[in-house]
Amino acid sequence: MAHFGYFLSCEEHGPAELVEQARLAEEAGFDCLWISDHYHPWNDQQGQSPFVWSVIGALSEAVSLPVETAVTCPTVRIHPAVIAQAAATSAVQLGGRFRLGVGSGEALNEHILGDAWPETPVRLEMLEEAVAVIRKLLTGEQVSHRGTHYTVENARLYTVPDEPVPIDVSAFGPQAAEVAARIGDGLITMTPDADMVERYRRGGGGVSPVSGGLKVCWGPDREEAVRTVHRLWPNESLPGELPQVLPTPRHFEQACELVTQEQIAESVPCGDDPDAHIEALAAFADAGFDAVYVNQIGKDQRGFFDFYRTKVLPALRG
Repeated sequence: MAHFGYFLSCEEHGPAELVEQARLAEEAGFDCLWISDHYHPWNDQQGQSPFVWSVIGALSEAVSLPVETAVTCPTVRIHPAVIAQAAATSAVQLGGRFRLGVGSGEALNEHILGDAWPETPVRLEMLEEAVAVIRKLLTGEQVSHRGTHYTVENARLYTVPDEPVPIDVSAFGPQAAEVAARIGDGLITMTPDADMVERYRRGGGGVSPVSGGLKVCWGPDREEAVRTVHRLWPNESLPGELPQVLPTPRHFEQACELVTQEQIAESVPCGDDPDAHIEALAAFADAGFDAVYVNQIGKDQRGFFDFYRTKVLPALRG
């Protein structure tokens, strides 16, 4: 596997904490950064949700690592013409070290203006049109567009990077993987699914990068770490389309009453056994991924980074 990255969680941390974590990630030897793009956290226990584009501006001054949104929904809450400007500025600030990760989104973040939340096929159709609009605008040329879902009139970005911003597409099912292969410069997904990788590559993705992400909870007491995950991120264990359609943090809290600590213990690497963490990350390499991004759940970020710097990353690279 080429790269190991750290996944900054805007749902759980404020702007200053995220910038400090980015610094710690660079010092610990991580290669790159993901950062989530939310309007709401998944539940009130997570408790944060800063505006991602402001945080990216701060990251551009704080670290030298590449940064990618994982992921931005450019279809409902924010018009793709505005996302194009945000991505272009981020790429300029980061000196070309920016990738735009996009996806079809969740009602949790996107319904806030009262817009209808479409079915999956419509959301994917909107995503495809939005990406086309963004790519046109990133050229710096004047753009007018009248499509099925979006209108752009006489729009031109004046602050644009020297090279086009790569756009990676998130996918969790076959339909989305086909869209990602057709319109993306890379694939993002959250499970080490070799079949998904193969479907993406066969569908037109070729040798473009495939990136995955996972959450862990390092700590000296494994049972306490499991409790921390169960308190903060039980939504990781929700099945099917629930994460895409539930509209508020309170609805997620209600659904997560069905999630047990036993489920968490089986699905999220917890505790301080290096082998458990190494095995979880290596599963992505075994499935054909080019990069994997890991997020530490909970407050003990310094302990996590020290553990990965000394025990996990050297073993994975060795």
